[in-house]
Amino acid sequence: MKPQNKFQAAVVEASKKLPSITQEQIQWGYQNCIEHIGQRTSKAKITCTECNHVFTGEEGEHQCPNCKAKLKVQTTNKRIFKSCEYLCFITTCQGYQVIRYLMIKCTAKADSYPEYTHAEVMQRWIAPDGRYCTFAKLRQTMGTMYYDSWIFSTPLELRSEVDAYNRLFPYYYYPKRQLIPELKRTGIKKRHFNQRPFDVYRALLKDNRMETFLKSGQTHLFKAFLSDTSRKLDNYWASIRICIRNGYQIKDATMWFDYIDYLRMFGKDLHNAKYVCPNDLHKEHDRYIQKKAKADAQEEIEKLREKEESFREAKAKFFGLVFSDGHIQVRVLESIEEIILEGKLMHHCVGGYYSKIDSLILTACIDGKKMETIEVSLSKLQVIQSRGVCNKNTEYHNQIVQLVEKNIPLIEQRLAA
Repeated sequence: MKPQNKFQAAVVEASKKLPSITQEQIQWGYQNCIEHIGQRTSKAKITCTECNHVFTGEEGEHQCPNCKAKLKVQTTNKRIFKSCEYLCFITTCQGYQVIRYLMIKCTAKADSYPEYTHAEVMQRWIAPDGRYCTFAKLRQTMGTMYYDSWIFSTPLELRSEVDAYNRLFPYYYYPKRQLIPELKRTGIKKRHFNQRPFDVYRALLKDNRMETFLKSGQTHLFKAFLSDTSRKLDNYWASIRICIRNGYQIKDATMWFDYIDYLRMFGKDLHNAKYVCPNDLHKEHDRYIQKKAKADAQEEIEKLREKEESFREAKAKFFGLVFSDGHIQVRVLESIEEIILEGKLMHHCVGGYYSKIDSLILTACIDGKKMETIEVSLSKLQVIQSRGVCNKNTEYHNQIVQLVEKNIPLIEQRLAA
């Protein structure tokens, strides 16, 4: 592909000065990237597929006594072993950060020396301002599924961006790395946080706030914004600055983001350390979840107020019904609002049961804490279901059901009144 702009033209010129991968680097890949197999027979005879030395031993990890190769010993009749791995080189050229991908293939046989082949299949060139372009060989498919299907006879040249290039995630990296000065100053060194170096480097070069995360120790935020590119840093930056200023470490970034979103929803001051730096993030997060649940329930109630009167006409005779065994207390939910809020807090679908004419909805509590929600059939006078949070049964499930069944006559009396 011909360069489409001045940036691509400059990179193409710079690429002409990129040195070839050395034989020493290739040999390192052969020795460290390919899993060497020890083919073991049922009689414990092991053949090293790297040097063909024969010795005896058990399955597992071994070192060949002859060539010192680390072997994965397998008991098998298979005699040909094929493997393929990517080796990544991180280097610089003409002021650009360059990430090079070498594909290494190995065919090993139990009775001959292994055959190694290699090809440089892709390069990612990143400018100090985060702009980038890709050099790659052609692939045998236009899709994204088979990203290993390189056509090795084609030249390594400038290509249009496709998603397959972003799917390469090498496990092996050549130990000697070079970084451009703009990346060295960030302190990134060899850390990639289980992300592709390409994404890490671009993030640091495009937005100096990502560098701030590293230098302030906010690595959980750094990883979160790398993993979820749809989340806008601008929406949280003011609050993040307050956290950094107060030495507050965010250890659960996703939960903190949700918490800040709740604060914004309820009009809290996102520049106030009292709110954005909670001592117990989990507790405050859960508190605002309940507050949001109540707000959502109230919104639904406003839409359903005209139905409240018919609900009261149908179920008013059961209002005030409460019974207990001295530990568990069960009472009737007396409004659409209560039923909807019950569903929100307990994370199950009872919120829509207010319209079920044949059902009576009760809630079971211990010391004021909700345990389970009970549905009783008024026509059959029996418990249909009793569910805890997220439809799970609590350790008190049987006691709750037995308590309600024991007090069915009280419901029957109200029904006949």
